Amino acid sequence: MSVSPREKLLIIGTHPVQYQAPVYRMLDEQWGVPVNMIYASDFSVTGYYDKAFQTRFAWDVDLFTPPDRCVFLSRSSEGGATCFDEISAKGLRKAMAASRPAAVLLTGYSPAFHRHAFYHAARLGYPIMLRAETGDRSPDGAGPAKWIKNILLRSMYARCKRLLPIGQRSYQHYRQLGCSDQKLVFSRYCVDTSPFQWDERARAKLRTAARAELGLAADTIALLFSGKLELRKQPGLLVEAVKMLPEAERRRITLVFLGSGKEKEALCAEAAKDPAIRVVFLGFKNQTELSPYYHAADLLVLPSAFETWGLVINEALHHGVPCVVTDTVGCAPDLVQPGITGEIASGTPQSLADALMRALGLIQREDVRGHCRSLVENYTVEKASKGIRDAFHQVVDPGR
Repeated sequence: MSVSPREKLLIIGTHPVQYQAPVYRMLDEQWGVPVNMIYASDFSVTGYYDKAFQTRFAWDVDLFTPPDRCVFLSRSSEGGATCFDEISAKGLRKAMAASRPAAVLLTGYSPAFHRHAFYHAARLGYPIMLRAETGDRSPDGAGPAKWIKNILLRSMYARCKRLLPIGQRSYQHYRQLGCSDQKLVFSRYCVDTSPFQWDERARAKLRTAARAELGLAADTIALLFSGKLELRKQPGLLVEAVKMLPEAERRRITLVFLGSGKEKEALCAEAAKDPAIRVVFLGFKNQTELSPYYHAADLLVLPSAFETWGLVINEALHHGVPCVVTDTVGCAPDLVQPGITGEIASGTPQSLADALMRALGLIQREDVRGHCRSLVENYTVEKASKGIRDAFHQVVDPGR
């Protein structure tokens, strides 16, 4: 089921994102929805310095930016924005007006670039769809700032034709702010598995060599942290929790940090304190490099203080790796089933230590790996793009 070529969907974002590009590609190529894009900058395509990762890189996957279908408001090579902090909405309204889409898909409400896009779409009379990292919990607390923010969001959501929840907490967020079920179409958050070698055959092929590279003995338990080494993700909480484990378990554990960031030195220092625990730092790895390290791991741990979703959980589950997360990780109610695909902690060191002890019963079990892969199969590029397709059809052709 396709639409008229004139019925284009215009997608607006700050920059091409590696997790979103496959969804847009399938939306266009498989579901027959013509997609045009406007981005503030091309820095993620050409390469940029990420402050949180503290390294320069470009993604090694196709970011779906065909020249005839994509407008960049600025280009790094021409003196435009070279990182997220430098983006501007200059030229946005003109580019939107020239596109003349049937509907606009916005991908957030922060930073200000997204709010400019919302304002221009409303003034130009374009139907607005929103697929953003929303949740029913946030670090804003419950004070006046949160109250004012919710008033503004209610007004914004009321002007949207369709809202696309990415998971359970995202759905609850919209409902709590007065959005009707009729406006809500699920487009669950997902990762593209094409850069990965994720199945059991790949595990058998890659695990032994990867663990040898990391210096892991056969009986060593590898706890993997994947992400930026920054305070919000609380990698130090993982170190604290492991130090609280019984000696027999603690001595068998190695912490593997896949990522880079400002907290590396502090983590090294804390891990060296008595009782010392072994840590390995791999630095930043691109998408096509990840699979050996996921297969080498026995558990993935994401102890963030706040996380709107946590796509590393999707990645780990596709590889059959059970996960331990704090309850402030957005995907927890969707992807982490206690005793089946992982465990959930409250966010204190003791709670995380207790969750780790429970999760040790899940490691190196083929049935658990099967449960992990089965659950995350509901969060695929195909299903995410189908959700956007359905919302688009409801907006441009309600009779269909």
